[in-house]
Amino acid sequence: MARRAPIYAKQLLILSLLSSFALNLVQGEDDYDFVRAMDRDLLGLKNEKISHFRLYWHDIVSGKNPSAIFIVVKSPINSSSTGFGNVAMIDDPLTEKPELSSRLLGWAQGFYASASQKEVGLLVAMNFYFIQGKYNGSTITILGRNPVSTKVREMPIIGGSGIFRFARGYVEARTHRYNPVTGDTNVEYNCYVLHY
Repeated sequence: MARRAPIYAKQLLILSLLSSFALNLVQGEDDYDFVRAMDRDLLGLKNEKISHFRLYWHDIVSGKNPSAIFIVVKSPINSSSTGFGNVAMIDDPLTEKPELSSRLLGWAQGFYASASQKEVGLLVAMNFYFIQGKYNGSTITILGRNPVSTKVREMPIIGGSGIFRFARGYVEARTHRYNPVTGDTNVEYNCYVLHY
């Protein structure tokens, strides 16, 4: 029996090491010093709420001080009637009512690009940067497809900052006014945002 003790000790040691290794895998322990689990309560992530904002986006491409400028214009080789390949950078005013003179709520900053050869369909990437009240300095980020000839376009809200940290949701865009001579556009945005 004394001869078997070292064998059992070795087997017990191996079993113990395998168990520890398996336990580490199950618990998901990493040896990464730059990652740690967080307590939701410490970050103030207790009660998620939904907010609805209605505002008006003014895309001004005409005049001496446009809020949208084309930084890429389609090549003469490209005969697309949709403007495929055009890219505009924007710093568009967001107002409370359709009139540009109404209360300024913030700015839509980002870009849109003509991404469809079959219809006027834009790739939109923009932040709604708010400047009023408790929302001052907060943003929501919109990234999605905008087929502009459709009556109602839906695009996702993929994040935010400030009050809108961890935000998600969607926006509905409806063209309120379009001037075919100047190209200026006024769009009603209804934003549905889940946030903490």
